[in-house]
Amino acid sequence: MSPDRYLKIVRLSAWYDLVVTAGFATPWSFMLLHGMLSTVAQRSGLPGMLPPFEPAHMLMANLLGSVVIVWSLLRLRATLAVHGRYDALARFLFAAWQLYAVAHGATWLILGFTFFELMFGLAQLLPVAREERRLAMAA
Repeated sequence: MSPDRYLKIVRLSAWYDLVVTAGFATPWSFMLLHGMLSTVAQRSGLPGMLPPFEPAHMLMANLLGSVVIVWSLLRLRATLAVHGRYDALARFLFAAWQLYAVAHGATWLILGFTFFELMFGLAQLLPVAREERRLAMAA
């Protein structure tokens, strides 16, 4: 894959993360998002549930949203191949924990997010032209 195309994938994954996790960043936005996701989960008929959130759960959701937003902004402002490689690792970890949650009773609605985690993770592991890859990894 050409280095330019690879960096477009890294930026696209950053935009995806920014849009999907923005609702997690504050308690107020997360309450709205949680309500919407709960409604979708109930009406979809998919197995699993989305439980009510206690203050400690809210804190974890807000920390997740805040960190992912900052990570997304970094990948948009300073797009490097090495960021794509680290992002791929993070996506596989996220997918693993999402699958674990679903296996332990969380709503199957999560699997929609898992699909994108796996697809962006795989795309960011694709080979990149050697010279550019070496330069980007050294940065």
